[in-house]
Amino acid sequence: MFSGGSPARYGTAALLAAAGWLPAWAFAVDGPQTSSWGALLQALLALLVVLAALFAFLWLLRRISPVQTGAQGVVRVVGGVMLGTRERLVIVEVADQWLLIGVAAGQVNHLHTMPRPPDYSAPVNGGARSGFADKLAAILSRRG
Repeated sequence: MFSGGSPARYGTAALLAAAGWLPAWAFAVDGPQTSSWGALLQALLALLVVLAALFAFLWLLRRISPVQTGAQGVVRVVGGVMLGTRERLVIVEVADQWLLIGVAAGQVNHLHTMPRPPDYSAPVNGGARSGFADKLAAILSRRG
C-alpha cells in the first residue's frame, strides 16, 4: 500500500484519508488571514450596498404609487378634532354633503350627514398654516 516507508510516517490522518474514511475537506488549508480592518471595511461596504438598494426601492415605490390630492378628488377632508389618544371626529365632504365620521382604533363609524353650509368657503392654499409656519415665513420675508 505504501512504498518506501512505514505507516507511522504518514500519520493516522493520512491512513484514514487513504482508506476513504476521512473526507477531503479535513485537509483543506484555511485561506489567508484577514485583518479586522478588512472585515470592518467589508461589512461597511455591504451595509452601504443594502442601504442604496433600499433607497432605490423606496424612490421607485414613490414614483410609481398614485399621488393623493385632496383638492382634486371626490372626497375631501374638511376638518377634524382629536377626542382622545386614539379617537377623533372627522368631517368629510362628498358631493356637497358633509359626513361626520368617528374614527377609533380598528373602526370607523358614520355618525351624521348634513348638507354643505352655503356660507362655507374652502381654504385657498389647503388650510391654515401653523404658528411655526407663519413665524418662519415672516422671518424669511424680513431677510429677503
